[in-house]
Amino acid sequence: MLLYELTDSFEKANLKYAVVGGYALALHGLVRATMDVDFVLKLTRNDYQLAEKLLLQLSLQSRLPIRAQDIISMREEYIENRNLIAWSFVDFHNPSRQVDILITKDLEDLQTQKISVAGRKISVATLPELLKMKQESGRPQDLIDIESIKAKLNEQG
Repeated sequence: MLLYELTDSFEKANLKYAVVGGYALALHGLVRATMDVDFVLKLTRNDYQLAEKLLLQLSLQSRLPIRAQDIISMREEYIENRNLIAWSFVDFHNPSRQVDILITKDLEDLQTQKISVAGRKISVATLPELLKMKQESGRPQDLIDIESIKAKLNEQG
């Protein structure tokens, strides 16, 4: 499973990360269909370069002709003038293998927790953090997710 390949690779290389998006919801018990694995990293050149290297080792290539140093040095330009919110990777031989690194968020500003699954502890954004991210995004699927997250948080008390 791609999620496990990614998190195992990140853990082995000591790359700090948080799973966000659909997979994060699933790890919290809120299952919904999603194809890509979404991550947030520390907004540093070293972390982005390490992630790029690890993703390439897993046969995942950037969809756009940009590199880690471009993301870090041109981040504001990409977000404000090019509507780029995620640096996307894909396995061109198996397009169902997709990864997005959200460039609008910094791991330093995210509340995370470890969730045990399949013999590993995976770093995931907390439900309140995911709720905040979904509210900021406001896409149709996010509006549905917001209701699911609120219900889960109410259930947890």
